Amino acid sequence: MALKKYKPMTAGTRWRIGNAYAEITTNKPEKSLLEPVKKTGGRNAQGRRSMRYIGGGHKKHYRVIDFKRNKYNVEANVVSIEYDPNRTAFIALLQYTDGDKRYILAPQGLQVGATVVSGENAAPEIGNSLPMKNMPLGTMIHNIEMQPGQGGKLARSAGASAQLANKEEKYAVLKMPSGELRKVLINCAATVGVVSNSDHNLETAGKAGVNRWKGIRPRNRGVAMNPVDHPMGGGEGRASGGHPRSRTGKYAKGEKTRTKGKGSDKLIIQRRDGKKLTK
Repeated sequence: MALKKYKPMTAGTRWRIGNAYAEITTNKPEKSLLEPVKKTGGRNAQGRRSMRYIGGGHKKHYRVIDFKRNKYNVEANVVSIEYDPNRTAFIALLQYTDGDKRYILAPQGLQVGATVVSGENAAPEIGNSLPMKNMPLGTMIHNIEMQPGQGGKLARSAGASAQLANKEEKYAVLKMPSGELRKVLINCAATVGVVSNSDHNLETAGKAGVNRWKGIRPRNRGVAMNPVDHPMGGGEGRASGGHPRSRTGKYAKGEKTRTKGKGSDKLIIQRRDGKKLTK
């Protein structure tokens, strides 16, 4: 993908690095695949604010994404590559030979006019979806199921992918984007390729208004509050506030958050920090 460096015409554009959207081929989404998104402003069903720092933002529609890829053995043509305001990755509009249209996550290198297919006998090529048992070792994949037929759950954000490292009886061993080595049932389907928009993490907002467009309101720092409002508040002058923690006192750094004896422990071979889990 291409990034766009803005000229310093204003204070907001001086440090702004945006997306050039060079891969995008249209700015009009498929109407039949749109659903409304209702804003909550951080309020619950009683109308009381349950999440702070949420509100405003640009209106948007939800694009219905086909994470299951369950239209088997029917070829589809890529009609367009589009922007999706609900996710970091780009999406691709497919039109199947029977006329059905669906959105999928667009992998890097997928071009308009290309043909993709899903199913047991699909070739392990970019954009195709097939069970991991039929993929060669070393394949880069995304939109990975955790249970067969459930729909893709893993490696769905911009630039994400996992690598098929090994096959062990009924499990496939994956090297996850975090570096974790874990087992997933080998009959689970995944899509071949790396998710598009890989330079998303290099973008720079440039001004606070960009977050307001996203519906994110200004966030108060705990150390700037009074002791009655936050554990890190108070003190004479610019006090550090002590160990970083949340408003409710939960440590923000260093505390183990994974549940002991979690069911998926037996499926994790090596954690992302390089430590092997004890059996």
